[in-house]
Amino acid sequence: MYAIVKVGGKQYRVEKGDSLVVDRLRDAEGATVTLEPLLYRSDKTVFERDELEKVKVEAVVTGHERGEKVRVLKFKPKRGYKRTQGHRSELTRLEIKDIKALSRRPAKKKEDEDGS
Repeated sequence: MYAIVKVGGKQYRVEKGDSLVVDRLRDAEGATVTLEPLLYRSDKTVFERDELEKVKVEAVVTGHERGEKVRVLKFKPKRGYKRTQGHRSELTRLEIKDIKALSRRPAKKKEDEDGS
C-alpha cells in the first residue's frame, strides 16, 4: 500500500513508516500534518477526486534541517572577475505515520455562525 502526495508543489511516493525530506514547513517539531494525496494504491488504485477525499495521509514533523551547501561561481576570463556565492536550502523531515482509506468522506468543518 502506497500513496503519491503533494507537498510544497512537489510529488513524493510514500509508504507507512517512510522518512521524507521536503521544503521547509511552518509546522513545529512534533506536529502532525495531513498531506494531500494525488493517488492511492492498495487492492485497487484510486485516482478520482471524490474517492481521494476519503484517503488520509498523516505525517509527523520530526525535525527541521538545512541542506547541503551549493556553491555558485561567476567567472570572466582575462578580466580578473570572480564571484562566489553559496546557498543552503531550509528543509523539514517528515515521518509517515499512517495511510488510511476511510469508508466515507470526513465531515466539513463548520464556519463561525456570526460570520467573523
